[in-house]
Amino acid sequence: MAPRRNFMPEQECTNHEIMTNRMSDLELLGLSHSAMACSSYPYMSSLEEGSANDSSLINPFSDESCDHKRLKRTISIAESMSSINSINSSMISRSSSTNSLITMPRLHFRDHIWTYTQRYLAAEAVEEAAAAMINADENGADQEDGTSDGMRLVQLLIACAEAVACRDKSHASALLSELRANALVFGSSFQRVASCFVQGLANRLALVQPLGAVGFVPSKFSAKDYALMDKKEEALRLVYEICPHIQFGHFVANSSILEAFEGESFVHVVDLGMTLGLPHGDQWRGLIQSLATRTGQPSVSRLRITGVGLCADRLQIIGEELEAYAESLGINLEFSCVESNLENLKPEDFKLLEGEVLVVNSILQLHCVVKESRGALNSVLQMIHELSPKVLVLVEQDSSHNGPFFLGRFMEALHYYSAIFDSLDAMLPKYDTRRAKMEQFYFAEEIKNIISCEGPARVERHERVDQWRRRMSRAGFQGSPIKMMAQAKQWLGKNKVCEGYTVLEEKGCLVLGWKSRPIVAASCWKC
Repeated sequence: MAPRRNFMPEQECTNHEIMTNRMSDLELLGLSHSAMACSSYPYMSSLEEGSANDSSLINPFSDESCDHKRLKRTISIAESMSSINSINSSMISRSSSTNSLITMPRLHFRDHIWTYTQRYLAAEAVEEAAAAMINADENGADQEDGTSDGMRLVQLLIACAEAVACRDKSHASALLSELRANALVFGSSFQRVASCFVQGLANRLALVQPLGAVGFVPSKFSAKDYALMDKKEEALRLVYEICPHIQFGHFVANSSILEAFEGESFVHVVDLGMTLGLPHGDQWRGLIQSLATRTGQPSVSRLRITGVGLCADRLQIIGEELEAYAESLGINLEFSCVESNLENLKPEDFKLLEGEVLVVNSILQLHCVVKESRGALNSVLQMIHELSPKVLVLVEQDSSHNGPFFLGRFMEALHYYSAIFDSLDAMLPKYDTRRAKMEQFYFAEEIKNIISCEGPARVERHERVDQWRRRMSRAGFQGSPIKMMAQAKQWLGKNKVCEGYTVLEEKGCLVLGWKSRPIVAASCWKC
């Protein structure tokens, strides 16, 4: 477990925080998609200053530290440094002046180790960027212009995020104006993702109080937000139909639930969030069909599904449709709903019957109750543990969007959603309106919440699967390895999922990724 650190307030920006987060931004150059793989890192000067700047590096034992893969060496370090420094010369003076303001504490042995590790990783990242630029030169002027535009967008976004973090409204506003002119909704994949981050940065800047004030001004829910609900629902449906993320979660969850129900005839499913609000209960239609057609086992005499959500009328409509569908397949389904949010659930809300086998299903839900105090999530997990389910199926976004620093979350989200937008680029034509709807009314909403919201308003608190493993273990759950790698690969082929998506097994979890970048992770837990 990482040692506790004294974090600075999230709303205050110091030179130390900027330099801390700049070092974690090195992973940005690891992107193999879009323009980000070719972007030069504007803060390399801080690594070239020598030991005088070593103390500005981040703590290697922090929660925000991430795994770095060794990058393929293509050209010499001297050549790559020369190529990158020619692009970034305008940034060196700024970085040096920033470093001079930092107080130099005494370095410990582990600080030296971390310093040289970061220098090595930075050199490799520079080599990849230089090689990418050389390839761009060989591929023609058009691609060179696109690469240059992409690098400029990366630099503008990072500079704007720093200005917003420092509450420099005049500088941030000027950068936002330039970004709006270049971040196009129907542009390249990185231009499109940049347009979403521009919205988030603008929203955060509008909520920032003057330097010295504490906290953020809470946003108000306006009539305009209600008007967007229909568009958001349509975008969710398109994401479900076109992207494999949610369907992959449903496939793994249903397969695990069927395994838990083997040999049982009286079964009960509790669905936290009731299938994300999809209007027809798609996940449970698949489960009902599988239960009706399974062979060599006793038929299901009674199936109960309990949906959790804040709109009981809507849940009841879904339940009636599912009951009619189950009856057509010869299964007796009893549907009930619990009108509540996750934090207020109690064990007595669920009417458990003797002899039934219980399974709890959570698809992209529990991250919404991850708070700074951890009390809300612990309360929900304790409630689930008291229900004593045979298995808890957990599917979550596999990315670190809940770090203590705004700039760290910004860079991690930029990396993660660039991969998603790159996959959409491969699946749909450039001017397809369906893609624009998904990006602007589904993924952009997640991005804006991560970037612009704080406190209880920030609900998109995605975390890595390793962090979930620690949380679940502390709550008294034990991992139940998912052993269906072959079936998952068959599922990819059967559903004609876009080439570039992969499934990997990681410590008993199944992770769906795009070009080696994790997107969603599925895991199972027992009491």
